Amino acid sequence: MNLATPAIVPQSAVRRLPRLALLLFCLAYVLPGFVGREPWKNADVAAFGAMLGMAQGQSNWWQPQVLGAAADVAGPLPYWLGALFIRAMPFLDADIAARIPFALLLALTLVCTWYAVYHLARQTSAQPVAFAFGGEADPIDYARTLADAALLALVACLGLAQMSHETTPDLARLAMVSAVLMAATRMALPSTRHPWRTVILWGAATLGLVFSGAPWIALILGSGLLVGVWLARTASDTRPPLELTWVAGLLGLATALAALTQQIQWPNELALPAVWTEWQRWARLLVWFTWPAWPLVLWTLWRWRRQLLSPHVALPLWAALVSVINSAINPDFDRALLLALPALAALAAFALPTLGRSVSALIDWFTLVFFSGCALVIWVIWFAMQTGVPAKPAANVARLAPGFVPEFSLVLLVPALLATVAWFWLVAWRVGRHRQALWKSLVLPAAGATLCWLLLMTLWLPLLDFGRSYGPVVRRIAKLVPASSPCVLADGLSQAQISALQYQGGLTLVRSGLKADPRCQAMVVHPDSQPTLDERVQLFEWAYKATVRRLNDKESLLLYLRVGG
Repeated sequence: MNLATPAIVPQSAVRRLPRLALLLFCLAYVLPGFVGREPWKNADVAAFGAMLGMAQGQSNWWQPQVLGAAADVAGPLPYWLGALFIRAMPFLDADIAARIPFALLLALTLVCTWYAVYHLARQTSAQPVAFAFGGEADPIDYARTLADAALLALVACLGLAQMSHETTPDLARLAMVSAVLMAATRMALPSTRHPWRTVILWGAATLGLVFSGAPWIALILGSGLLVGVWLARTASDTRPPLELTWVAGLLGLATALAALTQQIQWPNELALPAVWTEWQRWARLLVWFTWPAWPLVLWTLWRWRRQLLSPHVALPLWAALVSVINSAINPDFDRALLLALPALAALAAFALPTLGRSVSALIDWFTLVFFSGCALVIWVIWFAMQTGVPAKPAANVARLAPGFVPEFSLVLLVPALLATVAWFWLVAWRVGRHRQALWKSLVLPAAGATLCWLLLMTLWLPLLDFGRSYGPVVRRIAKLVPASSPCVLADGLSQAQISALQYQGGLTLVRSGLKADPRCQAMVVHPDSQPTLDERVQLFEWAYKATVRRLNDKESLLLYLRVGG
């Protein structure tokens, strides 16, 4: 009898989530956001621009570039994936082709998170109390149930939605982190089938992290997990297994490759951690970005406090701490914190065997009210955009998105209706049946997050494309550029703006300079670079044409035409 465990779980509580339902649920979360939309600003379209440049032979494959400048985010692997799919699928629009590998990476993240918790829950220390007369949960059924719960917890995290549907290196890093965690949890089992496959997976995921621009995460995360696995295996074996030595060797090899290929960059000077100067913003991010996982994580750490060094707590805890600390010292709080979500979801799953009915009911009611309210707001604003009623939401949309013309789309409406009907059915199902299943407390949070994300990506998709994309701006600029101009000079533009002008505007860009191509009859200038424009071009050769603004004049670009052009 495992008296140290706080989990008391009968067999009736470890019902499996139906596989078909789980698959459809994952598809409903993964596909919206990858299908039908334009590239969004800023990181999404900037990364896509580097992939497109590679595919068209305009960029070095080892050093991704956008119009001759190094990509904003280092790490060639994600750009390779996008470029290879663009080349392999010329019959698709380039932005759609580039999203396919990233949709697969998100699916890989979900799969690896499921298997990581499945392996963790099979640890002896994670098993529930054995009853005196039998009837306790079967170990395999218990592991599958907690794995289902972890997948639901991951999907329910509010911070996962947008960034997990972008074509950026962040998603590649997320998938690699989840793969490393899964490999570590598998190797921590006392008896591992096909251990060398696990070694290969761990090594491949580590290299993937290195070449996705996160060598330090690969080194620190892998080292800590390796120590945790070594302690877990030596506690049950007479000597450390040979495969751990190979993992350590692969970790060293990955570090050497990172240094040789200049993936590791040493800082020129030490800066204060970002959280020291913006701790309030970071704290708010932690609260909403990881909701609803973080309350469950705290509960797990409390209830399993006597087993903090056990693999099922220690391994995901280390992975979460590495990513949270990286977020604290990284100016991009949210993108760094994204990597913590699989580990936090794993920890959250182990809270469920110890939750009381009152806590579970509180989670259900809060989730029901919150996501039903969000869905209602989305529907009301969509109806206002289509009909003008209610008047106030329609006026707010017109004020916040001047120039936007709503269009009715049956293709977008049908999945939104189906998702809403499914939500009501799920609420009735949750109240009426399967009250004892461990994953019951996370069904509504995960379904609610999926519902709202799907509604946004269908009902609001035209509005989001209008507001989040450079498309409307660059297409207006393209109309003003003379058709006879073979190229357009770009001065002071961001990589996102350059990528949008090239792909969505269909323009051939050349960086400004005194020796720039004299055939270019137009020039697009960022307002911040306008005061020093005369240092790069002969101003007497150019005449101001127009200022093209985005929503609410928050962002604008200046268009110049060559005099006499």
